[in-house]
Amino acid sequence: MPHHRLLTIIRSQVRVRGPRLALLAVATVGVLQIGGCYYFQAASGQMEILRKRTPISEVIEDAGSSAQLRQRLAMVQEARQFAVAELLLPDNESYRTFVDLERDYVVWNVIAAPEFSLRAKTWCYPIVGCVAYRGYFSEKAAKKHAEKLRAKDYDVFVGGVIAYSTLGRFADPVLNTMMRWSDTELVSVLFHELAHQRLFIKGETGFNESFATAVAEIGVEHWLRSHGKQAEIEAYQGRGNLRQTLMLLVDAAKTELDALYAAADDNDRKREKKHAILARLSSDAEQVVQQQSFAATNWLRPPINNARLASLVLYRGQLDTFRDLFERCNRELTCFYRAAEELAQARAH
Repeated sequence: MPHHRLLTIIRSQVRVRGPRLALLAVATVGVLQIGGCYYFQAASGQMEILRKRTPISEVIEDAGSSAQLRQRLAMVQEARQFAVAELLLPDNESYRTFVDLERDYVVWNVIAAPEFSLRAKTWCYPIVGCVAYRGYFSEKAAKKHAEKLRAKDYDVFVGGVIAYSTLGRFADPVLNTMMRWSDTELVSVLFHELAHQRLFIKGETGFNESFATAVAEIGVEHWLRSHGKQAEIEAYQGRGNLRQTLMLLVDAAKTELDALYAAADDNDRKREKKHAILARLSSDAEQVVQQQSFAATNWLRPPINNARLASLVLYRGQLDTFRDLFERCNRELTCFYRAAEELAQARAH
């Protein structure tokens, strides 16, 4: 997922050490002149990440690093090379350094939608265009902005983000926030973020996220198969099937809600019906989760609103399109990327 890319307006690649760090300070001043407080926190947060980067090889060699961290970073190094050699993803300096931010999330995204619409509000920025979220390096700041939107009668969702991509404009590091997940999920995030560097359309959040999610799915299965981890493959596919089932419930609820919002009914009546549809969605999802043979979480549990549904569609709304492309290419990646690029070109015109 390429969360919070605002700092991509700083064009120079800033290293961890040396005089080029001053370039970021100069760029930050320019950012302040463009966008005020929001861009200030964005510049400060990005600068913190760049300043703290340490080569993964040094972290592994450091006697002060825990055995678990060294083992997982060694796996990241292997997966990074796999991404280049087998998945044809960019061979650059991204995800070859490590940063410990000493917090659970790198940014918090605010997603909003009108009370009677599933169309997410967008914010527009230089370089990347308009996106359906607004990211903050501070949870407090994200929640403060969320309250302002709620006061304007928006449904709002605030979600913590473990990683984001600057689309290769900076050498994005592996973050401690990524380490909270299982090995399979960690590799998935790595492939997802690198996919954004392979293909990205300005202003097309749903396309970009669905493409990266598809690449991550393809990559993880290939990765696990190459390591002979059949049990992990089956578990990964089981979780994927669960997500697909839950998304079918989401699609059905969206159809009901779209019809409701378009109807000539008074707002109080719409509000009552909306709450009933969302409550039923959460309940139905819980029943599906409880039927699984593995431990699973109902990510459709209450509270759920238009903004939460909009966020789900961003990441998976066009996923079937890319799955179909991969199958039509006989599961061959060069053909798949070419087809995705052709689709991107068509979308851009």
